[in-house]
Amino acid sequence: MSPGIDALLEQARAGLHRLTPQQTVEAVRGGALLVDTRTEPQRREQGDLPGAVVIDRTVLEWRLDPASAWRIPEATGYDREIVLVCRQGYSSSLAAASLQTLGLRRATDMIGGVDAWLAAGLPT
Repeated sequence: MSPGIDALLEQARAGLHRLTPQQTVEAVRGGALLVDTRTEPQRREQGDLPGAVVIDRTVLEWRLDPASAWRIPEATGYDREIVLVCRQGYSSSLAAASLQTLGLRRATDMIGGVDAWLAAGLPT
């Protein structure tokens, strides 16, 4: 029997040091890579995050693995701090756990997603 998505999400988050929107801003100022995994319609509706790199969830691991032939230039090493953002902070937790499994030990996500970013009055 499957433990269910709630248990999977709880397990994923147990290994993350999740950030608030303000902590995310500070992390980016300190050199963290901010990755927006929202869909194009969601970004159009909610706006773009300043300084974020947009990567579709379906190719996230390939673009961020420093050893991948399909990596982005910002994928400079396994110790790079990466903060993932989705709309509400659910799929980004699962994606961050996947990146940690890949060896990106400082991958995490933002609590509440872009909804929380906007509620905090941060710019788009």
